[in-house]
Amino acid sequence: MFVNSRIILLLLICFSCNTNIIAQKNNDTIAITTSGKVVSPKPVKHVKDTTVKYNPNKAVIRSALVPGWGQITNKKYWKLPIVYGALGVTTGILVHNIKQYKAAKKAYALAVDDDPTNDSQIEQPYYSVKDQPERIRTFRNQVRQNVDYSVLFLLIFWGLNVADAAVDAHLKTFDVSDNLGLQIKPGFSPMANTNGISLILSIR
Repeated sequence: MFVNSRIILLLLICFSCNTNIIAQKNNDTIAITTSGKVVSPKPVKHVKDTTVKYNPNKAVIRSALVPGWGQITNKKYWKLPIVYGALGVTTGILVHNIKQYKAAKKAYALAVDDDPTNDSQIEQPYYSVKDQPERIRTFRNQVRQNVDYSVLFLLIFWGLNVADAAVDAHLKTFDVSDNLGLQIKPGFSPMANTNGISLILSIR
């Protein structure tokens, strides 16, 4: 009789308190009161990811248009002197070779025109060999070849500038943080049917 009284007393206390029972199913929460009234849960607001994703193509295109712009986009400012140094020296050599080629071409044309009245227009060092136009022609051809090489090297350095910007841009999308875990655990190899040690690299 004493035990039954305690059970009845506990039941009365439970029903007298307006306690909510929470039922969860598939991440949907429903609140049910002791009176049987179902309370709809508040909708969960999904926060949009406002993080701007890095686009590697942007640095590649910029570097192809203007040398060094891709490095600035990747915030690799220390590479700018290398880029401008390589392209600047190559461009300077190209301009010098073009000037030499034009001067040699003009001197050769004046030397072989059989008109001695205009020999004064031949610049040095071609004037001293104006009577040997073949030497001027040989030098002109050599300089013309140097112009071609200068253009080739300029394109190569320009391409390396684009490639460098592309590599740095794609590396920015990888997780290079220090949050890496390296563990050594014993393991079993089904292929060899033997026990051994496994080296596990976990990226978090």
